[in-house]
Formats: sequence, C-alpha cells, structure tokens
Amino acid sequence: MKVKKFKGATMPEVMQVVRKELGSDAVILNSKVIHEGGFLGLFKKRKIEVLAAIDKTTLPKKKTDQPIKPEMQQSKIPPNMSSSNHDAVLKELRDMKKWMQQNNNQTAEFQPVFQLVYEKLLDQEVDQEIAYDLIETIQARSNNEEMEETNIWSQLSFEIKHRLSNKGTFGIPTFDRKYIHLVGPTGVGKTTTIAKLAAHCVLKQQKKVAFITTDTYRIAAIEQLKTYSKILDVPIEIAYNLEDYQKAKEKFDDYDFVFVDTAGRNFRDEKYIKELGKIVDLNHEVDTFLVLSLTTRGSDLEDIYQQFRNIPIKQLIFTKKDETKTYGSVLNLCLNHNIGVAYITNGQDVPDDIEELSIEKMAKLIVGD
Repeated sequence: MKVKKFKGATMPEVMQVVRKELGSDAVILNSKVIHEGGFLGLFKKRKIEVLAAIDKTTLPKKKTDQPIKPEMQQSKIPPNMSSSNHDAVLKELRDMKKWMQQNNNQTAEFQPVFQLVYEKLLDQEVDQEIAYDLIETIQARSNNEEMEETNIWSQLSFEIKHRLSNKGTFGIPTFDRKYIHLVGPTGVGKTTTIAKLAAHCVLKQQKKVAFITTDTYRIAAIEQLKTYSKILDVPIEIAYNLEDYQKAKEKFDDYDFVFVDTAGRNFRDEKYIKELGKIVDLNHEVDTFLVLSLTTRGSDLEDIYQQFRNIPIKQLIFTKKDETKTYGSVLNLCLNHNIGVAYITNGQDVPDDIEELSIEKMAKLIVGD
C-alpha cells in the first residue's frame, strides 16, 4: 500500500493532485486544516493536509515499448523475504484496507471537506452516530456538489436547531410549580447553582424565596447555603427526613418559590435515588432539574441520566462551562432523550455566572462563531 501526504490551499486543489498521482481509486485516510509559514508565529497561511493511500496493485501501469523479460515480471522481493512471505504481506495490506473501508464508512463516503467537519464534531465529543447522521444529511442536501467549509457549518447549525426544536424546552424556564429541586451527583455545583437561581428570582423578579437543604452529609454544603441565605436575606430549613421536609414546606406555605438542595452522592449507587425519595417529595408540586457537569465524560453523563430516569426531570442544567471547550455531550443527551436544557453556568460568581441555553446558543456551542 502506498501512503502519501498532500497539501494545498483548498480541498479541490489537493484532490486534483491526489487523483493525478494516485488515481481515482485512492482512499482518503485523513484530512485536516493546518497553518504553515509566517514570521515569529504570525501571518501563517491556512492549508489543507490530506493523507491518501492506494494499494500498489491498483496503480496505473506505465506503457513501455520494450518487451518485458520473464525475470522482470516477478515482483522485486528482498533477498531475506521469500515469495510466500511477500504474498502474505500483500494480503495483510489488502485486508487492512478492506477493514478500514468497512469500519470507517464515513471516510469512504464523505467528500473531504465534509469529512473535515465530521472530524471536528467528533473532537467536540458528539456521538459518532449523531455526527455521521448530521453530515450525511447535509451532504445529501447538497446533491454531492462541492461546498465551502463555512457553508457546511452554516447548514450544520440549521440542522442542529431543527432537530432540537422538538426535543424539549430550552432556555429560562417558567417555574410552573412552587418547589424547585436540583438533583445530581456530587461535585457538580448544585448548591452554587441554587443560589444563582434564587438570586435571580429575588433581585430581578422580586419574588419571595426560601431554601430547604437535604444535604446533611456535608456540613460544608449546609454552611455554604446558610451563607447565601444571609446574603439574599431568605430563610433556610434543614430536612433530615421526609417529616422535616413536610414541616419546612408548611413553614414556607406563603412563599413564591422554595429551592431545595439535595445531597450529591455516588450516582452509580442505586440506593441514592431511593434514599432521595424518602427525604423529599419528587412527584407533587415539584419542578426537578438534573444538574450535570460539562467536565464529566460523555459515557458517565449517560449513566447518570439513566440513574435518574425514574424521576420526572423537567430540564437539564450544565455547569463548569469555563473548565472545558467540548460541548458535544450536551447535544448527545438532548437528542437521545428528548430533553431540553434550562441553564449553563460558567463560574462561581453569584448571581452572574449563569445564562440561559437557548437552541441558538446550543447550536453555537457546537458549531462556533
């Protein structure tokens, strides 16, 4: 198998050289954007780099007027390699090519510029199946005509927004119910997020707000929420069991909203959900939001969501946007489970570091500017 690297200013230019040197049977193994040249790291030029390959047995034969001698008809075999070993190597290379084509249909089917966008989606940790379906849809819509990369990203943004439009509610929710529960694993920032939501209601909507915390496993969490209650001048109650929780609800009967901070536990422990149900009422007069961290691996986020599948989750809230640059896991959960996202947080400041996540902003996170 012959493998060679090609560079050019545009993808059509590179592909023209690939076809000229390797023929129409060449396989594109990889393609990416690089920047070369410049002075002191400045004024670098954007280029397309393509790694192409072709089985030597498919290379075009050069015409010759000279008769071919019998001994020249045999493949040149190194002295230390027998003919059988040589054939085995060729077979292995052909099998490798076949495997790559079967297991990387995206590479074989997508035009190079579409392949670039597809690979960037994978870099954003978008599920392979979702990324492939998105690019396949856009390429089919183009009638296999060549498109500029910027146009593909524009089409991708449109397609993402279209698919999310019927997958749940995005953006700032209208709190339909009085009691607002935040659930999720430990360490995702539920307590800080509750403070941000409460501050928004108090300072911008002039609502009467109270806190209930059931996170009795961590003294620091209770003290943290107490600090926020003093700053916002809102009352707080601690619930160690369902009876305490019901008493707190009665105490805050005339309040507009009651924000409930639940304990974060190991999400792989099935007892956590059962224990949570013994302390708080998750089914009556409650809006429940699942808080997840953007720094969590995609496979773990899926496991966490499955753990909470029996709880009526209204929307998702994602935290720690300031600690990552990959957002594909958000798109994965929304499309796979028909659920929307209310907020995304990007720091510790209360109440500033929180913003609504509309469908437009969701698409922008994946596509960029």
